Amino acid sequence: MTQVNYKELAAVIASLAEGETDAVALMATIACEVHHSDDRFDWTGFYRNVGNDTLKIGPYQGGHGCLVIPFTRGVCGAAAKTGEVQLVPDVEAFPGHIACASSTRSELVLPVFNGAGDLLGVFDLDSDQPNAFTQEDAVAFTEILAKTFANAV
Repeated sequence: MTQVNYKELAAVIASLAEGETDAVALMATIACEVHHSDDRFDWTGFYRNVGNDTLKIGPYQGGHGCLVIPFTRGVCGAAAKTGEVQLVPDVEAFPGHIACASSTRSELVLPVFNGAGDLLGVFDLDSDQPNAFTQEDAVAFTEILAKTFANAV
């Protein structure tokens, strides 16, 4: 079973993203690297903030995701609306959860900001295992995203 090594993952992403400012290119790179770093991650990807309190699917790895998510619905919407990490051990217990994939049991969603504080979107990690994510995961991904997207446009 593969388990993420955050120090290695952060170094690889920093190396691949060096000098890149395009948010979609950064999202694609992170989705790929993170998805293959840990067996817990079934669906790994981004929903982009397209304005009007709406998220649209961005680069991802895994099965099909929802195409559009309003800020008022689901775990991704909650992360976008509040600007806070959503660590959800049981998606069935989350009010307004959107079942983009019926296999998802737990979720970790992090808001993604650039250095100017603009919400670019959210980073969504889904697992078919209940209670798959920890506070350590949330902290590590928060740091990786902040560094990677600091100069993104």
